[in-house]
Amino acid sequence: MRIDTLYEGNSVDLIKKVEDESIHAIISDIPYGIGYDDWDVLHNNTNSALGGSSDGQKKNGALFARRGKPLNGWSEADKKIPLEYQQWVNNWAADWLRTLKPGGSVFIFAGRRFAHRAVVAMEDAGFTFKDMIAWQKNKAPHRAQHVSSIYSRRGDHENAEKWSDWRVANPRPLFEPILWFQKPYEMGKTLADNVLKNEVGAWNETVIDKYTTLVDVLPESNIIRVSEQTNDHGFHPTQKPLNLMKMLVELVTIPGQVVLDPFMGSGTTLVAANQLGRHYIGFDMDHNFVEIAQKRLHNPFQEDIL
Repeated sequence: MRIDTLYEGNSVDLIKKVEDESIHAIISDIPYGIGYDDWDVLHNNTNSALGGSSDGQKKNGALFARRGKPLNGWSEADKKIPLEYQQWVNNWAADWLRTLKPGGSVFIFAGRRFAHRAVVAMEDAGFTFKDMIAWQKNKAPHRAQHVSSIYSRRGDHENAEKWSDWRVANPRPLFEPILWFQKPYEMGKTLADNVLKNEVGAWNETVIDKYTTLVDVLPESNIIRVSEQTNDHGFHPTQKPLNLMKMLVELVTIPGQVVLDPFMGSGTTLVAANQLGRHYIGFDMDHNFVEIAQKRLHNPFQEDIL
């Protein structure tokens, strides 16, 4: 495959065309499998309630306008969704391993709910699970309603009073895990030997402090806060901050190396790589996002491209 090129198509098919040990890092905001949109439905469950909208969701606007399954499931098919997500990761994890140079890093955003399934699938493919970086966002929507509100609507005022301080659903999701994997290097060699041979495997200690805005933790830690900027919205519904992707690119690669994003969306990872003097390869199934990514890569004034 050509470097500095975007490809439209199914990532599971396209990754098979990438040459062995030709990639220095894979950085990708992969689908989370939680039914956020059609591209995020990665299971075979045909339950008609999945993907619909409740009356409350329609009333409260576009934040998570689709209904996912409740955490305890509705049926045995619902309870298989996590396993099906793991099997989906299994479909491409071995090819990710094949394309990376020994010692090369993978960073993936896999969401809090199924991150553990991604870890198991990547380990089964042969990766080492190196660490989990905690990205603290500067803001996040809070959708956990008071359970007392539910009882009040039912006319059960006694229990509304009793449970007035309790909520359903989850706390405000200000933390997002970034899973860090590494391809094993040659047996009998040290990581320092691998750095000399393949120029990957170590990480740059200056980078985290360069991009983070979190001041109440130790420097060079695995807890980071990279604030969103004006241009970090509007290109994709799950768009990540450009500076966050720059931090990940600089953390494990040097200029001239190749960064792959198999689920590139609007291309933020590739824009980061390009701006930092790295080469890139990107895949996405959606023609509109491929076009947006192409424009972002060739237009420094990103706010003008939509």
